[in-house]
Amino acid sequence: MSDIVIKSENLGKKYVIGHQAENGRYVALRDVLMKNALSFWSKAKDLAKGKPIIQGDTLEEVWALKDVSFEINRGEVVGIIGRNGAGKSTLLKVLSRITESSAGRVTIKGRVASLLEVGTGFHPELSGRDNIYLNGAILGMSRAEIKRKFDAIVAFSEVEQYLDTPVKRYSSGMYVRLAFAVAAHLESDILVVDEVLAVGDTEFQKKCLGKMDDVAHEGRTVLFVSHNMNAIQRLCQRCIVLSHGAMVFDGESGTAIGHYLKSKDLNQQVSWPQTAQAPGNDVVRLRAVRIVGDDGKVRSNFDVRDHLAFEIEFQVYKEAQLAIVVQFVEALGTYIMVSMDNYINGPWGKQSPYAAGIYKSSCYVPGDLLNEGQVSINLWIYSPPSAPSQSPHVRLFNVVSTDVSDRRDPDGARGQFPFEWGMEPAVRPKLKWTIEKVA
Repeated sequence: MSDIVIKSENLGKKYVIGHQAENGRYVALRDVLMKNALSFWSKAKDLAKGKPIIQGDTLEEVWALKDVSFEINRGEVVGIIGRNGAGKSTLLKVLSRITESSAGRVTIKGRVASLLEVGTGFHPELSGRDNIYLNGAILGMSRAEIKRKFDAIVAFSEVEQYLDTPVKRYSSGMYVRLAFAVAAHLESDILVVDEVLAVGDTEFQKKCLGKMDDVAHEGRTVLFVSHNMNAIQRLCQRCIVLSHGAMVFDGESGTAIGHYLKSKDLNQQVSWPQTAQAPGNDVVRLRAVRIVGDDGKVRSNFDVRDHLAFEIEFQVYKEAQLAIVVQFVEALGTYIMVSMDNYINGPWGKQSPYAAGIYKSSCYVPGDLLNEGQVSINLWIYSPPSAPSQSPHVRLFNVVSTDVSDRRDPDGARGQFPFEWGMEPAVRPKLKWTIEKVA
C-alpha cells in the first residue's frame, strides 16, 4: 500500500467579500428604496440556491489558496509557515473538512484530529470534565474511548484540581492545556495543530512539542502551523512555505525557514481603510498599527539606542472592557517580552470600560534594551477578566516588524563584545556596573 496519507492536487479556496460604496452628499429616497429592494431580491435568490449571503454594494473574489499541490507520507511531521494571510489556517481547515475547497481536490487516508483554535468545541458554562466528553465527541471519539483515556487527558492537562469548575473560570494556560490534551490523545492517523503554542508557558510548550514528537514516533502524521521558527525547527523535518495563498517552497526545514525569513517583508505600518475587512468584531476593530520614532514618524529601522513606540489605532463600537497585549518576537519566533496596557490603566480587569469611539494606544520601548536583529509584534485585544485566548476580539501575529541595528561608533558603544557569541540574545539592556576595592 502507498504511504501517502494526504495528497493535494491544485487545491484552491475562493472567498467572496463585499465592499460598501462611499455615500455621496445627496441620495434620493427612491434610489435608497430601489437599492434595498434589489439587495433583498439578490439575497433571497442566493439563500434559495444555498449560497452564502454577502453584504456590500460591490463584490470581490479573493483566493486564500491557489494551485497548492503536495504529498505527505505516513509518519511525517510537516511544518506550514508563512506570513499573516498566507493561507495557512485556510489550508488546515480544508484538510480538516471544516470548509470545502473551491478548486482542485484533496485525498486523505485516515482519521484526522484538529486543534485549529484554542478551546473550539468547549462550552464555557460546562465543567472541565463535561468538556472533555463534549470536545472528544466533536473530534470523533466514542464515549468508551474517552472514558479509557480520561485519566491520561487529565494528567497531561494538569487541571485535576479544577476538573468540576466551569471552564469560563480557567486561566488561558489551563484552557489551552485541556484543549490540547483532548486532541492529542485522540487515536488519530493525522494530527493537525494551528498555533496553539502562542499561549501557555514555556514548560507547556515543551510538553506539547514532546507529545507531538511522541505522536510522530508512533507512525502518525503531524501538520504543525506556527510562527515560532524554533519550535518548527525542533519538531519538523520538512516545511511547506505559503505566500499569498500559493506554495513557494516545500523541503527541508532549515532551508524553508531561511527562505521564509529572507522573503519576509518588514511592515512598519498596516491599516485597514475598509472597516468590514479590519481584524475584530462587532465590539472593536483595528484601524491601524504602526512603529514610530521619537518624532512620531514611521521608521523602517532603529538603532539600539533609539526609543521607539508601537501605536495601535482602533474603533470601539459598543461600550466594553478592553485590554491590549503586545508580544515582542525575534526573527525565529522566540518571545522576547510581553506588555499589557492593563497595568497602566488600573487594577487588572477593573478599569473603566471604553465608550464607543476611536482610540490610539501606544506602547513605548526605551533605547538600550533590544539587541540587534528583527523584532515583530503579536497583538491581542480582549475583554478582561477573561484570558486573552478565550474569544479574543483581535488576535494577529507579526502584525508589524522592524530592524534594530548597532551603529558601532567608538563613542558610547553599548555592550559591544570583542567576540561573537554564536547565538545572540534578543535583549541587551544597558545595565549599571560598579567596581570597588574592598580590601
